[in-house]
Amino acid sequence: MARLRDPNHGCPWDREQTYATIVPHTIEEAYEVADAIAREDWAELRDELGDLLFQVVFYAQIAREEGRFEFEDVARGIVEKMTRRHPHVFADARYADADEQTAAWERLKAAEKAESPTGVLEGVPLALPALTRAVKLQKKASKVGFDWGALEPILAKIEEEIGEIRHEITTRAPAERLADELGDVLFAVANLARHLKLDPEAALRGTNQKFERRFRRIEQWLAEDGRAPAQSTLAEMDALWDRAKIAEKPT
Repeated sequence: MARLRDPNHGCPWDREQTYATIVPHTIEEAYEVADAIAREDWAELRDELGDLLFQVVFYAQIAREEGRFEFEDVARGIVEKMTRRHPHVFADARYADADEQTAAWERLKAAEKAESPTGVLEGVPLALPALTRAVKLQKKASKVGFDWGALEPILAKIEEEIGEIRHEITTRAPAERLADELGDVLFAVANLARHLKLDPEAALRGTNQKFERRFRRIEQWLAEDGRAPAQSTLAEMDALWDRAKIAEKPT
């Protein structure tokens, strides 16, 4: 990395990069790691982890050039943090179960950060995927009692929000109103996922993969008939979709 960033003999592109310009690449690499895991492609996972590690090295090299810190400081810092937050492993603490250990972990985090007095919702990164950020905001609010304790009110809220967006559609509301109501629906669905202890991002990724898999079957079956999707009707594709669903059911 030092060679790539060398002012005289390095790579022009690498020399031009800053913390901010690398961020999109870091996010993309993290998603590629998640994709390799979802597809259980372990050889690709090894490569993608290398790409993600390269991002860490890149940031650390820029920081080194600026005299802020070095890669060794990053590694040392995470070792110290994990040691400090696992007193049941590296010290004499004892917890009854995973829930008690998780609660202790959160207490340690809060003590380390000395939670900001400016607000309960501080510290949730803006750059997170929207569904993930919604869950984190909801968790923060839940800690001070702003939360439903059961699933039924959440399901009712989802139905209420769907009713509101249906009304906006019926009255031909402008796009910004529709976007606002759609956001409310998604936020309520993220809340349901949180209470079900599910990751909404992972759930949606799974559905995306399922959609791709089934639609490609539709394309394959149409191709066998000498046609493309654009040359078929919605009714035909719907019937093939149902056929693809049946084909996936375990026998």
